Amino acid sequence: MRVTELLPPWPLFAAFLIASFLLAITPGPGVFYVVTRSLAQGRRSGLASVAGVALGNLGNAVGASVGLAALFAVSSLAFTAVKYVGALYLVWLGVQALRAPAAVATPTSLAPADLRRIFGDGFVVALLNPKTTIFFAAFLPQFVREPGTLAQTLTLGVIFVAMAAATDSVYAACAGAVRPWLQRATGVARLGRTATACAFIGLGLLTAFTSRPRH
Repeated sequence: MRVTELLPPWPLFAAFLIASFLLAITPGPGVFYVVTRSLAQGRRSGLASVAGVALGNLGNAVGASVGLAALFAVSSLAFTAVKYVGALYLVWLGVQALRAPAAVATPTSLAPADLRRIFGDGFVVALLNPKTTIFFAAFLPQFVREPGTLAQTLTLGVIFVAMAAATDSVYAACAGAVRPWLQRATGVARLGRTATACAFIGLGLLTAFTSRPRH
């Protein structure tokens, strides 16, 4: 199959790119997670989070393409189970942040294992968000030339995830650039740790109490 066969006609594809860009730059749970990690642990951690979130979003795009979103749309039990697991994981991250030492490590002091853990956290946070799967199931078919074509839907999903990863990287870079100034501020280590914990716990509670999208 040629590349041109995987993409919609140019006017429709242009509309997809514009809509994807606008959606990607709109702050959501993924951006919130990336910025929080970047401010707390530096740009390298933020970029590791971007990679994890992107892989989780890609998993949701694939799930939507093969019909997982249809299951979430009709099964309250499946949607609720995944939602609460994701919410509990976010709360757990917040508790871990509260228990961490007050001193904030510099980006260069993070070991590869720490970056792998941050990558994994981002992956789980993004993957265990069934609303993302439903979003892909509702958004992508609008731009598919032949509805029901798996290859075309997957291609558009990959493009959207790549665009979101690029804009998330900009958020990570900006937050990482601000971090050194925050480190020099008096008492910022303890404040940053508390803010990070509250951010994760708040995001977990928001996830838990968000209802299933209605159609």
